[in-house]
Amino acid sequence: MIYLKYKSLWIKINIMKTVSLKIDDSIFGETEKILARIRKSSNRYINEAIEYYNKHQRKQIIEKKIERESGLVKTESMAVLKDFEENDYVE
Repeated sequence: MIYLKYKSLWIKINIMKTVSLKIDDSIFGETEKILARIRKSSNRYINEAIEYYNKHQRKQIIEKKIERESGLVKTESMAVLKDFEENDYVE
């Protein structure tokens, strides 16, 4: 995406990349049927599908990172919790 200034206006221009895809026949056929019913271009449909899948993958990556990091601090967290529990009963 780039911005160009024309007189006093800024114009946003999206730069698109061209991608060549090889799609399984069954997926292609199903996609064509869906596109005919929803009246959406295949380009728009594929862009939206990739955007959705990217969001899903980012979420998966974050979940795995949190799980891994939680495992790293689990032992220490349990020790601290035990110390707090022992101190609560001293009073």
